[in-house]
Amino acid sequence: MDRVALRGLKARGHHGVFPREREEGQTFIVDLVLGLDTRPAAADDDLAKTVHYGVVAEEVVAVVEGEPVDLIETLAERIAEQCLKHDGVQEVEVIVHKPDAPITVPFDDVTVTISRSRV
Repeated sequence: MDRVALRGLKARGHHGVFPREREEGQTFIVDLVLGLDTRPAAADDDLAKTVHYGVVAEEVVAVVEGEPVDLIETLAERIAEQCLKHDGVQEVEVIVHKPDAPITVPFDDVTVTISRSRV
């Protein structure tokens, strides 16, 4: 399985369990690794035979900016479902970063990582 990665997609969302998170929103960062067979696209140099990562990036940002959820686990699941709608994508790893999570001690980042596949 070949990999196409998108790292550092940024979007503002209103996800979280606290009212302040829902009202003010915050930046979320998403990393993706899409698993697919790139050989047909490479052989014919044809974008139509691979995943258009620009389209995927726009769709992921739309999910983050869309309907609020309480948990970043739920957000990651929605992103994975969107990625797997692309015919060539057989599996996806999604990492959702919440660098401004409401934590009272110093920290660098909070992430949730999930892997999903068609199988």
